[in-house]
Amino acid sequence: MNAPERPEVEARLANTSPSGIEVPIQVGPEAIGSERIGRPGEYPFTRGIFSDGFRGRLWTIRQYSGFGTAEESNERYRFLLEQGQTGLSVALDLPTQCGYDPVDPMATPEIGKVGVSLSNLAEAEILFDGLDLAGISTSFTINGTAAIVYAMYLAVADKRGVARAKLTGTIQNDILKEYVARGTWIFPVRPSMRLIADSILYSNEQTPRFNPISIAGAHVRDAGCTAVEEMAYTLANGLAYVDELRARGGDIEKFAKRLSFFFYVHMDFFEEVCKFRAGRRLWARLMKERYGVSDPKAQHFRFGVVCGGSSLVAPQPHNNIVRVAVETMAAVMGGAQSIFTAAFDEAFQIPTEFSAELALRTQQMIAYESGIARTVDPLGGSYFVEQHTDRMEAAMEQVMREIDDYGGVVKAIENGWLQMRIARRALERKMKVDSGESVVVGVNHFRRTETGEIGEQFRLDPNAARRVLEKYERVRSTRDAHAVARTLARLTDASRKERENLMPYLIDCCHAYATIGEMVGALKREWGEFAEPVRLS
Repeated sequence: MNAPERPEVEARLANTSPSGIEVPIQVGPEAIGSERIGRPGEYPFTRGIFSDGFRGRLWTIRQYSGFGTAEESNERYRFLLEQGQTGLSVALDLPTQCGYDPVDPMATPEIGKVGVSLSNLAEAEILFDGLDLAGISTSFTINGTAAIVYAMYLAVADKRGVARAKLTGTIQNDILKEYVARGTWIFPVRPSMRLIADSILYSNEQTPRFNPISIAGAHVRDAGCTAVEEMAYTLANGLAYVDELRARGGDIEKFAKRLSFFFYVHMDFFEEVCKFRAGRRLWARLMKERYGVSDPKAQHFRFGVVCGGSSLVAPQPHNNIVRVAVETMAAVMGGAQSIFTAAFDEAFQIPTEFSAELALRTQQMIAYESGIARTVDPLGGSYFVEQHTDRMEAAMEQVMREIDDYGGVVKAIENGWLQMRIARRALERKMKVDSGESVVVGVNHFRRTETGEIGEQFRLDPNAARRVLEKYERVRSTRDAHAVARTLARLTDASRKERENLMPYLIDCCHAYATIGEMVGALKREWGEFAEPVRLS
């Protein structure tokens, strides 16, 4: 065994958080005002939205999974549910996310690579075969084609005779962060906002227990933002959706109850806990003071998290097991409603059954053995935690004011202003890691010249793409072509009417076995595609 390398730069504990907020060596009672702390379950919900915390209901244990064919992913879902998972989180491949059918030349090399291929209703029926849709909460990480995938899920429920009112889960459906962080956008910003409003307003009536949007800060965080910016950009996006829904005549007291949020948890424990406490309080205040929302449930900031993401690294990958455990504890202390724990090998491959089970067991041990879930907000009242929560909230408000001063989120995205801010922050973060100023154990400090055993390796079935294409052609050859043409024509016509809700037309298309590529193609011909702005400063 080789001795660890001597770090090029001595590792020291920083005197500021990753967001640049001063962290004092000690904090006393003079730093906090008790009136801002409050009690769990009471406005402004700093300490949580439920008075009984996880004693009333444990967070949903929802492991993100999906790869290759619908058959393979269905098998993995069954395995995870047998091991104690309490909800599904569906990963979809890039062609599905970007609106391409698997036969498209843009799609074929990526079939099933980073998620399951789901081009039409027949694949969705296979994906959920044997699973109790009325008893399982299902989450979809999908944005550009979110309304179509949601329509497909409703069509599966319809065919199975499952009442839509019984469906629970979440569809990410947050296109604004796609323009600045991930890139799976399709249409221009404003028609995309229309499609999101359509799905939310439709869900309020048809699937009242289903969250039709999960406003996501996770991806801007992984793109380089600080914890403060992650929360501020996410809340700003949330306000943009609220404004769009109100302009469409939506009742905020009603639709706000189904808005949810989604974040990554990184490694600075107290920063992550305080991020959630500050964001929860700030959202409640915005709902009450800006919009006059009076129903406490419509003021609630409900959120799920991923413990992992870009905080996981390929060198010394078993260190990631510890990282995920620390991040999961921060998520619990912060009051998350849903948690996905990334597997230690996700920095370089799709998780194996072994690594996926270990990630699941991490949540279960923290839930049932650690004791930290037994009381609500156990860090509440800590001088440091309360002071840091206040400071993070103030910093978030400042970032949101800068967005407002620019002209709002939509304008900032259309002009590329927000994308440039995130890119600059990403460069700063990389330079700090490269220089050793930000310590990443096993990467820039405490490294070893030999990596050690990675363990079991995941390999996609090389015949998966062929099977997907065969099934796709079989659906196309056996479906009612006239029904497909008729439903697509109706969708096209409805898309020209600005206030027409497109969800019923998308569901009809799904029932006719129209494909994602066909539905997206119909809308592209009417709306065009988003052209990413290029800024040099």
